[in-house]
Amino acid sequence: MESRENLDKTGGTRLDQLEMNPTGPKKQLKDLDDLFPYIGDFGWYQRLLFLLMIPYSFFFAFVYFSQIFMTVVPEQHWCQVPELANLTAELRRHLAIPQKEGQYEKCIVYDVDWNNVLTSGDLEPKVTWPTKKCDGWEFNFTDAPYETIATQLGWVCERDNYPATAQSIFFCGAIFGGLIFGWIADKYGRVPAILGTNMTGFVAGVATAFTNSFWSFCLCRFLVGLAYDNCFMVMYIVVVEYVGPKWRTFVANMSIAVYFTFAACILPWIALAAADWKIYTLITSIPLGLSILTPFIVPESARWLISQGRIDEALTIIQKCERINKRKIPDAVIKEFRDTAKEIAKAEEEFKNYSFLDLFKSPRLRRQSILLVVIWMSITMVFDGHVRNVGSLGLDMFLTFTIATATEFPADILLILTLDVVGRRWLAFGSMVLSGVFSFLATIVPFGIPSASLAIVGRFAVNISFNIGLQYAAELLPTVVRAQGLALIHITGYVANILVPYIVYLATIAIEIPLLILGTIGIFGGCLCLALPESMGKAMPQTIQDGEEYGKDQKFWDFPCIKRKVHDSTQSKI
Repeated sequence: MESRENLDKTGGTRLDQLEMNPTGPKKQLKDLDDLFPYIGDFGWYQRLLFLLMIPYSFFFAFVYFSQIFMTVVPEQHWCQVPELANLTAELRRHLAIPQKEGQYEKCIVYDVDWNNVLTSGDLEPKVTWPTKKCDGWEFNFTDAPYETIATQLGWVCERDNYPATAQSIFFCGAIFGGLIFGWIADKYGRVPAILGTNMTGFVAGVATAFTNSFWSFCLCRFLVGLAYDNCFMVMYIVVVEYVGPKWRTFVANMSIAVYFTFAACILPWIALAAADWKIYTLITSIPLGLSILTPFIVPESARWLISQGRIDEALTIIQKCERINKRKIPDAVIKEFRDTAKEIAKAEEEFKNYSFLDLFKSPRLRRQSILLVVIWMSITMVFDGHVRNVGSLGLDMFLTFTIATATEFPADILLILTLDVVGRRWLAFGSMVLSGVFSFLATIVPFGIPSASLAIVGRFAVNISFNIGLQYAAELLPTVVRAQGLALIHITGYVANILVPYIVYLATIAIEIPLLILGTIGIFGGCLCLALPESMGKAMPQTIQDGEEYGKDQKFWDFPCIKRKVHDSTQSKI
């Protein structure tokens, strides 16, 4: 989580000036960022690390989204009658399935002696025939043209909530995974955490393909859930901290916009090409085994090494970066940085005296912390809800999923261009409210293309909110509890996501319900953003007291871009 500290724009400006004038006045080395003028902000070493994010981005997308296509159920299904197997599917349904308001029932079949019916030669159903519940089902695989575990095990009718339950159990695993691998990352390093989380996803993902019951499937998905998020985010942290401040927004957002988005967009087509849920599961799980190479290709976090007092190891990595970038750190700078690193390690020891509970001991910081938790829960629920609701939009779910997921790319590009102009507060508010409004609009237009188009715009808007969320939180939380605070916020997001599959499941009652709920949550969460202070261009709080005082001088209607124009105008007159 500590990488979000590195997104402070004030630091970026200071280092740009240093790099443009390396022969100017010597600057005191305060942290790792002060070495970037000497080793390069985004040289070949950092570019190679940026490329190394590709497999981990794919792993993240596969872990997060793959279950959707394992449990999809075709829209049309009806009771199976083995005695009628020699008839055509249309005739079987016509003869055996009762109709209600012109639609065939999905969970009821006529209860008669079918051998006698076939012998009589009269293949017209009688409304006076008794009925019973299904013992098995037939599926029309036109809209979902392959067998899934849901069709294989009959997760329909009274068991149609099973896919939602399995997805919620996946997020339960994510809660434990966040705690377990977060602890490993802090105790043993980022590389062991990357290896552990991805290998867990690999083993449990492969095991999923061999499950043959609801509970064995849930167990495997819980274990895959342990890998959720951390399989990429720990790698993301490592790479971003090796990139100079002025490149961090680009690297942080483009890795999601390009790598993660592409991986997610191809998932439905992998499912269609495999045409079997078990093969699809193996295809999306086995690549995670490549993470066994992590210790050989991914450098350990230099910041973590310094925090552990392993300064020589950190400098070895930094000097490797220096060589590949064809730069040179003066010996005097290395000597000075050794002294600085010792001070950093000492400060890290002091941080251990704080916990996330310190966020709730003073009134303003407590209010901001609670707001950040609730806002993040709202963002994750709306984001995940739009992801999982694509099957209820009335169009081909595979194509719709791809189009909706592709909105991540323009959303990230727009974010890169506007985040440091509009600011965090108003952009988070606007994107969340916009998502809510379009979710509402999607429920009042004709079902199909109009409704799906508006829902996709809602997904586009919440993509922006999602990518603002944790950066905004990192900039508001004090340094002494930032990592723990971000971990708390992250885990509460997993808790909120447990509810999302059931929100989407409500579409079985009325197709509009999920979008109405997501719209309400989006507008609610967006309005809460206005109760937070703006952090754009501000120095991040260091102590608990800094966090308590943060933003006291701001007014509700402050707009960073307007203030900047006024300031520039005043400066030009002077």
